[in-house]
Amino acid sequence: MHYQTEAWGSYMPTRSTTMGDPLERIERMASENAVVIFSMSTCCMCHAIKRLFCGMGVNPTVYELDEDPRGKDMEKALMRLLGSSSAVPVVFIGGKLVGAMDRVMASHINGTLVPLLKEAGALWL
Repeated sequence: MHYQTEAWGSYMPTRSTTMGDPLERIERMASENAVVIFSMSTCCMCHAIKRLFCGMGVNPTVYELDEDPRGKDMEKALMRLLGSSSAVPVVFIGGKLVGAMDRVMASHINGTLVPLLKEAGALWL
């Protein structure tokens, strides 16, 4: 699992667009890796979703919003995007929004998660 923050320049290139609209920043971050999870370090559901992907052999990129100075703005943007009062965890696969915990688990149970991961290049088997 890759834990990322914008301050870790060795992992994520810093671009001039990082100070812009939180939704644009989320879209950019989500498109840079096959599987991206927006999380909170103290959230038990976030931990469960990270363990699910790691258990499947996927190495997600994780952004801990509570460790990001602009995390609150991103959290609000994610809530608007989901139309929900809970912002995390939010999963993007192949740059496309999958959704929160309920959508990811439903995809896993109905068998559509693995094909999404393969298509995004996150799984090879």
